[in-house]
Amino acid sequence: MDKINILMVDDHPGKLLTYETILGELGENLLKAHSGGEALQCLLNTDVAVVLMDVSMPELDGFQLSELIHQHPRFQDLAIIFISGVHMTDSDRLRGYEHGAVDYISVPIVPALLRAKVRVFAELHRKTRELESLHSEMQKLSSRMITMQDQERRKIARELHDSLGQELTAAKMTVDGIRAVEAQEQVAEASGRIARVLQQVRTISHLLHPPLLEELGLESALRWYLEGLTKRSGIEISLDVQAPDSPRPAPELENAIYRIVQEALTNVFRHSGARKASVTLLRDNRHITVRVRDDGKGLTERTVRFQPGSVGVGIGGMRQRAKEFGGQLRLQNTRPGTLVEITIPVPPVEVEQMAP
Repeated sequence: MDKINILMVDDHPGKLLTYETILGELGENLLKAHSGGEALQCLLNTDVAVVLMDVSMPELDGFQLSELIHQHPRFQDLAIIFISGVHMTDSDRLRGYEHGAVDYISVPIVPALLRAKVRVFAELHRKTRELESLHSEMQKLSSRMITMQDQERRKIARELHDSLGQELTAAKMTVDGIRAVEAQEQVAEASGRIARVLQQVRTISHLLHPPLLEELGLESALRWYLEGLTKRSGIEISLDVQAPDSPRPAPELENAIYRIVQEALTNVFRHSGARKASVTLLRDNRHITVRVRDDGKGLTERTVRFQPGSVGVGIGGMRQRAKEFGGQLRLQNTRPGTLVEITIPVPPVEVEQMAP
């Protein structure tokens, strides 16, 4: 967990040492400034979560410094806690709040109270930063997914134009060249070319939207996909389904699980160098669990921890699909290989259907 920066501002070094001793138990980064000028310079160079500020300081007092800080667009929401060694009237407190203070501490300081107040604002800052990071990650993911969709559409269009177009053109030329003497051989060649075209169309269509998923359910669709991927990739892939007496999930959930498995195995094929992989689908009264495991080279630790900048479109998409159904995605290096595990809660309606 990253440490939060806490800025302590006081013109008395002894007081700064006292604050440092009290707040040291929080385990955060404690920064010191002996004047308003030093404080402003520190804020411009550092991401600060909380400012602990003496009200009475020469040159710039706490009220004036707080007003200057909050005039800057970057620091409009910065938490400032005033420390006052003199009795403050209600009007003094109101003035402080108007200048950006969020709380007051009176002298003599109660260490536990000071730590508690600073801890609250530090945690708020940490959560805000995490939310901002997540929001940024989601925006990047959304943009990249749109780009990937466009690329996929172009790829399909290119495949249809180049591969299928060439086959159909050759088939037409063959049929146009048919003569009675050699009709049998040319008809056979034309028939073979057209058959290959139809097979390519069928394969592309099924990969985009497998009809088995709607007609026979998730298990049949997965078996069809795994058999095809095994032939195309050379990776030996097994499927184990453990879902006794379970009704079919909702179509949207079946589609999400299918796409998650599809994306996980695509990553295995493209990046892992694996020779074997397995897909396990578990279903009980409360959860659906999907595990995709391979014997490849594994993931980086940053990716396993979902650190910003380390998660690609594929993993980000799987994580988002799971979240849409209240589920979670977990990554683990199994040495060798990687385990991708998704756990999704069973909707209450389905739980009622499964009850005896």
